[in-house]
Amino acid sequence: MKLLRHYFISDNLDDLEVFEEQLEACGVTTPQIHVLSKHDTEIAHHDHLNYVQSFMKKDVVHSTEVGAVVGVCLAILSLIVANLFGWTDSPAGWIPFIFLAIILLGFCTWEGGLIGMERPNFHFARFADALKADKHIFFIDLEPNQEEILTQVIQKHSQVELAGTGAATPNWLIALENRVPYFFKHTFP
Repeated sequence: MKLLRHYFISDNLDDLEVFEEQLEACGVTTPQIHVLSKHDTEIAHHDHLNYVQSFMKKDVVHSTEVGAVVGVCLAILSLIVANLFGWTDSPAGWIPFIFLAIILLGFCTWEGGLIGMERPNFHFARFADALKADKHIFFIDLEPNQEEILTQVIQKHSQVELAGTGAATPNWLIALENRVPYFFKHTFP
């Protein structure tokens, strides 16, 4: 089942906390809800607000994936060039070029991750102006059958403005996040 992310902007953390509590009371789980802000210390004073981890504020995952794609292309290109020029006909054969391809893939993937540590997450780039204006981005990943819950709860929050939709966290990852606390609670009481 594909989830859809709904983005909202607000400058009132107290209202966002109530908003999150009401969504959770209606069956939306905590891993589906996040708050992005420049003021993490303020969010920490609100027990029910699920803030975005600092790692996810950066574009590490996306940039690593882009680096891996570039690495695969360079690896394939190096193997094709080695074959076209007949370099693989030497006594060493394909082995040095396979190692070169692996090194190119690894280096490009690694470099993509390093570049991503310096960039904001591409999903949140459109909210840079709102964040600079000390506003908070509240987003919810909803299943299609949970859309009605959002429609009912949002009517009670006039200070929260809709800021669009986008791609959501994969459903399997949210399910895993829901099960991890259960596992630790029952395994290590």
